Amino acid sequence: MTEGGTAEGAAPAGRAARELLVRAGGLLDAARGVLTDHTRAVTAVRTCLDPLLDDLVRAGLAAIPVARLKDVTEGRLRLGAIEQAGLTTVGQVYGAGRYELRQIPGVGAQTADQALAAAGQIAHAVRDTVALRIDVDTQDEAVTALLGALYRLVEAGPDVRRAVDGARALAERLEPLITAAGPARGRLRMLLTGRRARAGVREAVSGVRVAVADAVERGLPPLFAQVSADLLREPESAVAAWVDFELRSAEYYSLLAELSGSGPDRDAAEGFLPSGMADRVRGLRLDDARLRVSLRGYQSFGARFALVQKRVILGDEMGLGKTVQAIAALAHLAARGETHFLVVCPASVLINWSREVRARSTLRALPVHGPERREAFAEWRETGGVAVTTFDALHTLPGAADAGVRPGMLVVDEAHYVKNPATRRSRAVSGWSARTDRVLFLTGTPMENRVEEFRSLVRQLRPELAPAVSAGQGAAGSEAFRRAVAPAYLRRNQRDVLTELPAVVQVDEWEEFSEGDLLAYREAVAAGHFMRMRRAAYARPETSAKLNRLRELVAEAAGNGLKVVVFSYFREVLAVVREALGDGVFGPLSGSVAANRRQELVDGFAAADGHAVLLCQIQAGGVGLNLQAASVVILCEPQIKPTTEHQAVARAHRMGQIRTVQVHRLLTADSVDQRMLDIVARKERLFDAYARRSDVAETTPDAVDVSDGELARRVVEEEQRRLRAFASP
Repeated sequence: MTEGGTAEGAAPAGRAARELLVRAGGLLDAARGVLTDHTRAVTAVRTCLDPLLDDLVRAGLAAIPVARLKDVTEGRLRLGAIEQAGLTTVGQVYGAGRYELRQIPGVGAQTADQALAAAGQIAHAVRDTVALRIDVDTQDEAVTALLGALYRLVEAGPDVRRAVDGARALAERLEPLITAAGPARGRLRMLLTGRRARAGVREAVSGVRVAVADAVERGLPPLFAQVSADLLREPESAVAAWVDFELRSAEYYSLLAELSGSGPDRDAAEGFLPSGMADRVRGLRLDDARLRVSLRGYQSFGARFALVQKRVILGDEMGLGKTVQAIAALAHLAARGETHFLVVCPASVLINWSREVRARSTLRALPVHGPERREAFAEWRETGGVAVTTFDALHTLPGAADAGVRPGMLVVDEAHYVKNPATRRSRAVSGWSARTDRVLFLTGTPMENRVEEFRSLVRQLRPELAPAVSAGQGAAGSEAFRRAVAPAYLRRNQRDVLTELPAVVQVDEWEEFSEGDLLAYREAVAAGHFMRMRRAAYARPETSAKLNRLRELVAEAAGNGLKVVVFSYFREVLAVVREALGDGVFGPLSGSVAANRRQELVDGFAAADGHAVLLCQIQAGGVGLNLQAASVVILCEPQIKPTTEHQAVARAHRMGQIRTVQVHRLLTADSVDQRMLDIVARKERLFDAYARRSDVAETTPDAVDVSDGELARRVVEEEQRRLRAFASP
């Protein structure tokens, strides 16, 4: 007798088989449910999106003269009669029917058909190029409905793609197996099944068991449940949808680009790589099982470029997300079995790297710096993860030859720091690079302007390419330069690839206090002096971590020819920044500066050729001035009132701004900055949104912000308690 008491050959029938098939059927239903819910969500978006895109197409066609129809037909189309009838644009022809065109004297069936076909071709071309821009200040019903539909997909996040791919593959695998295993649900059905057919049933049941076990191991059942729930979740209200869009606009725009088929020019998004190389990069399927973020198309391509080419420089312009592309490459390798990764960066961005690795992936980030760096390094060597260390710390650690571990990838951020091979930091990096198969250098500095620097970096990565890099290639222009050095260099510019992104990209730049900063901070906390606590990070300019990061951001903006506006609440901080940046800085623009002089400073800043820096006290620069010449905004510290920051950024992000605005907020971990953000974040988000959009809020922002006194008192008390606890044995 066998399982279930059936005769030999009738197995596997009985309770175990029935339970397995019931479980498999439930899993199949869940997979189908995910696919249905996703299709419904996508259809809802397209139902709202298509009419809006059609309006944009019509507007585009209305601006194209009817004479362009001749270009499409290579001059064969006669348009005289159509123009005489008053149809002067392609849009008017496209909107007319065949019957209407044929009513025009001198227009026959052939001409009408040719005109409509040509107009259709132009309409199709326009449709491929239009992109919907959402204006938060003009909220009509159609866009509100679109945001409500997009909300479901945004809420589900990057898990949607994994769930849909997993559901589709599982359904294709399980459906035929469950059907073939059907007779195993009962003894009688198995007995009535022929001997030869029973072998097929047993094989199908075995296949079902393996498929179910595999799905459980991959975590698909809870993933399907969560994604289905998210895809059915609607925003609480129209205002909630708009608030969510403001908070996560990048995700909304990314989905819009994907669903509308719009986006950046492919050649530009792929850095003008030769077609054969681009094909190889596109051919790699990026494993995102360890990622917690959705990538834009150009970001996915950048990560795959690093993986395919193995030893490269990613030189995207600042603001395009080089860090997340590097993390995506690490996550791909981790999903394929690699366990150890090493990131080397300036001290000013070490905290950011650790935070980003944890936030954007499931990888373990392990900072390796400070007095306990050797112990942290030993832990990384034993347990793996992403070791994040600094240039200055790396040379104090065991070298690659002695470490006893081979990283799956070495990432070097701000790689121009190692352009001089004779320096100690360069030698330390080269030691690891020589013993690591995959190496990714990151730099936002355009290498075509620094050919000697580029040659030095290439020599560390691909020495065989270095002799081919010449100054003449840089002089030939950026596109020619990139094609010449394509095997080792990928760069994309904002204007080429940010068509799918919002007009503001915000980055929190987290730093650690230097010893001098920390001493000044503790003195301010002990004195209970809130304002001194806020500016303590700049009290020792020669060692200030925030000031060092500000210099780096300004230098990178200068390398890209971008204008920068620096905001601070404190005149003392702006004076420190001015001293650190040297000559050629406009301002500071403060409340004591007369109105006409303020405008002169702004006009001079705007008229400056290329890069320039304007310093503004946030209370003065945040109201009444147009700073749209700036595309980089640096906030020296968080503000007590969220509306203060919002108004300041709005000076640059406004009508007339033609570039994406990058907002960098300088923050210090375990400090007044973090306490302030925590307290403000605990406010009711929707209440703020309603209030911020009210007439009262526009004129009296104090009515909806945390009061100065309340926040100051709470922050001082929390920091005094924290530092006392920290000092206790």
